Amino acid sequence: MMTEKETIRTSKFLSLVLRHQPEKIGIQLDENGWTEVSTLLNALRSHGVVLSLENLRHVVETNNKKRFAFDDSGLKIRASQGHSIDIDLDYVPKMPPEILYHGTAHTFLASILNTGLDKRKRHHVHLSKDVETALQVGGRHGKPVVLTILAGKMAAQGFAFFQSENGVWLTEHVPTEFIEVPR
Repeated sequence: MMTEKETIRTSKFLSLVLRHQPEKIGIQLDENGWTEVSTLLNALRSHGVVLSLENLRHVVETNNKKRFAFDDSGLKIRASQGHSIDIDLDYVPKMPPEILYHGTAHTFLASILNTGLDKRKRHHVHLSKDVETALQVGGRHGKPVVLTILAGKMAAQGFAFFQSENGVWLTEHVPTEFIEVPR
């Protein structure tokens, strides 16, 4: 079995090729972000990354953020969200809870309060259902700040929300009037 360090390293590399640069190992993702597991494993091998099907399953099942998913047949794999490449994850709109959270670094707070939360190069703004997850996300780039998002009010005004396979809430944009900052 893989060590924790190997699992993390593999997860990061899979995030790169399944979310941002599939061409790095010569694979193509279909319009919904899927690729055949056998194609992925062969492409990895031809680029010097030997990964067994058992180890791939281990990475998918143990990833604490559930970044990857197999299709129902187990023959295809994709990243759950966070793509910077043009794909359609085929999400169905869903009613969000009244409150969601967004973790960010303190250095980005002024910009967010000026323009709201923008998806930038990604497909969606990512929101969490709990403060703990938002804190972890916000801490990746500096001193974390957790913003409260008035998701219920947004939905009532026609903003669409989606939920990825791993429970992350997604929306196109969060205007400033729906953002509350901790005091």
